[in-house]
Amino acid sequence: MEFKKHLIDHKETVKSALTRLNELGADAILFVVDPEEHLVGSLTDGDVRRGFIKGFSFDTPLTDFIQPKPIFIQMGKYTIPQLEEYKEKNFKVLPILDGDGKILDVLNFRLKASLLPLEAVVMAGGRGERLMPLTADCPKPLLKVGNKPIIEYNIDRLAKYGIGRVHITIRYLGDQIKSYFGDGKKKGLDIEYIEENEPLGTFGACRLIKDFTTDHVLLMNSDLLTNIDFADFYQSYIDSDADLMVASIPYQVKVPYAVLSIDNGTVVSFDEKPTYSYFSNGGIYLFRKSLMELLPQDGFFNATDFMELLIASGKKVKHYPILGYWLDIGKHEDFEKAQQDVLHLHF
Repeated sequence: MEFKKHLIDHKETVKSALTRLNELGADAILFVVDPEEHLVGSLTDGDVRRGFIKGFSFDTPLTDFIQPKPIFIQMGKYTIPQLEEYKEKNFKVLPILDGDGKILDVLNFRLKASLLPLEAVVMAGGRGERLMPLTADCPKPLLKVGNKPIIEYNIDRLAKYGIGRVHITIRYLGDQIKSYFGDGKKKGLDIEYIEENEPLGTFGACRLIKDFTTDHVLLMNSDLLTNIDFADFYQSYIDSDADLMVASIPYQVKVPYAVLSIDNGTVVSFDEKPTYSYFSNGGIYLFRKSLMELLPQDGFFNATDFMELLIASGKKVKHYPILGYWLDIGKHEDFEKAQQDVLHLHF
């Protein structure tokens, strides 16, 4: 496991620790552990240098050099604002502990933007008919934008935000998607495939997932190209106490003429060339796992059906405006635009 390169036994020598720190390069921090991998302390080049200044030698026990109370993350007991504060204070690599103090993993802020307590569903079962003939032998999610498939930008972004478990719903040419990603280990993910025998709609397909392990779930379409900040999206969702939050796209309509306001045939006012602002569905959702109990047991059920059901049931449905880049790759002109845009975007 990759994180184990940051672990060193408390009985190791100082020379061994320095060799390990040198190998870690930009990520040079070690977490000193006991034989059961419980955290004992942390060690950096600076800790070793300060130890030598105090008069320690290469024969001094490693535990005399360490920071005995390092900052750590306890699984299930942290908040996203806390992680943001650690980043602002320039902490680069933090250990992730279980309730007994055993190191489960590390969070490297150089590689990951956050550690969201979510699992995700990525919808990748559509035929992509409007992109024929490109999708005749290739599922739309695997069409390349720049140097990698559309869906891979989204999978990589989920991994970047620390989402470790991903369900991918597949149907049309789904075996190609399974072959491409496999079990997800190369991405540092656990990927499960949900096979639809018939189109079930966005939330209809979610019925096939019986084992969500997190209280909240992120669901998105696979054919989106976006640099949405998932951490900000998640925190906005938590702060709003929403049952479901949908990412939205600000959309403006400019009318090139004066718009009249008419009452019983009489013009009572007018707006000269007004601009109307709307919000469109961005195809990305956060919702409470418990809401799955409200889904009908069978049949086609889309995201809009689900939102209507929640609103009618008195649930809180909120929206989150995407202020960064977003493109739904549905038509040939969208695909061509994506090829140009990706050259100038950072994902």
